[in-house]
Amino acid sequence: MTDSPALVVLAAGMGSRYGGLKQIDPMGPNGETVLDYSVFDAIRAGFSKVIFVIREDFAEAFRTSVGSKFSDQIEVAYAFQQLHDLPEGFTIPEGREKPWGTTHAIRAARHEIDRPFAVINADDFYGSDAYVQAAEFLTNSPDDANKSHYALVGYKITNTLSDHGSVNRGICECQNGLLQSVAEVVEIARNSEVEISGRSLDGSSCLVDDDAIVSMNLWCFPQSFLEQIEIHFKNFLKERINEEKSECYIPTVVDNLIHEGFIDCHVLETISSWFGVTYPEDKPHVVLSIQALVDAGSYPTPLA
Repeated sequence: MTDSPALVVLAAGMGSRYGGLKQIDPMGPNGETVLDYSVFDAIRAGFSKVIFVIREDFAEAFRTSVGSKFSDQIEVAYAFQQLHDLPEGFTIPEGREKPWGTTHAIRAARHEIDRPFAVINADDFYGSDAYVQAAEFLTNSPDDANKSHYALVGYKITNTLSDHGSVNRGICECQNGLLQSVAEVVEIARNSEVEISGRSLDGSSCLVDDDAIVSMNLWCFPQSFLEQIEIHFKNFLKERINEEKSECYIPTVVDNLIHEGFIDCHVLETISSWFGVTYPEDKPHVVLSIQALVDAGSYPTPLA
C-alpha cells in the first residue's frame, strides 16, 4: 500500500468506430501514442502504478508496444476484461459477445487496485494539468467513515465533439464545484451551429447545451469504490443481463451514489485541453495538436 495513487487505463476496446487498435497508433513526432503521453503525464504528476485493462488476445502486442516503455519508471500491471468475469451466480446469456462496459472494465482490475486510483480512456489526451489535479485530489482527499469523496475532471462539451461522427459523453450538472448528477448520453453530434443533440439511455432524443460540462472518463476514486462497483454491477445484471448490448457505465454508478447520499463528487478545473480519436478522420487534428505542445516545450521529443 502506498500514499501515491494508481492509474487505471481502460484499453480493452478495439476501436470499432476507428477501425483498428487506436491505442497503439502512432500520433507523436517520434511515433508516440496518445497513451504514451498519458502515462508520461501521470508519472510526472506523482502516480506510482499504472494498471492496463486490456483484452487477453492482444496482450503480447500491448506489453511490447506500450507497457515495456514504462516498466523502469513506474509499477506496471495488467488486467484482462473478459466476458465471463461475472459475480458468483451469474452466467453469460446466449448471444452475448461483448463485455459489460466501463464499470465491468474497472472491476476487471480489482485484484491490482490497492490504493486510491484515477481512471482514464486509453485513447483520450487529457493534458498534463489534468493529471496534476487528479493526483493532488487523490493524495489529499482520504476516504472517511461518513461519506466517500470522488472527483472527475470536466471539459466543455463543445471542445469534445468530433466533426466526423457522433460520440458518447457523460453530461454533468454541477453546483458549487460538486457534481449533482451525471447522465450518459450517446450518439451526440452537432446538428447545426446552434444545436447539439443526442440520445438518452432510455432511447429518447435530447438536446445538449453548448456550455454543458462533460465527463471524459477521467475519474478519481478511493479504493472503496470497488465495493460499490460490486453492488451496483450485480444490480445491473439482475435487471439487464439478458439485453444483448447492455452496458454498465461509470457515470451511472456515480450518479446513483450521489443521489443515495453515499458520496460527493468534486468537479476539478483544469487548464488542459482535451482531444481524442474516435474516427480515423480525427487523427490529423490530434497529430497537429500534439506537435504544437511539443513545439511549445510541454513535452520532450522523443518522449522520455
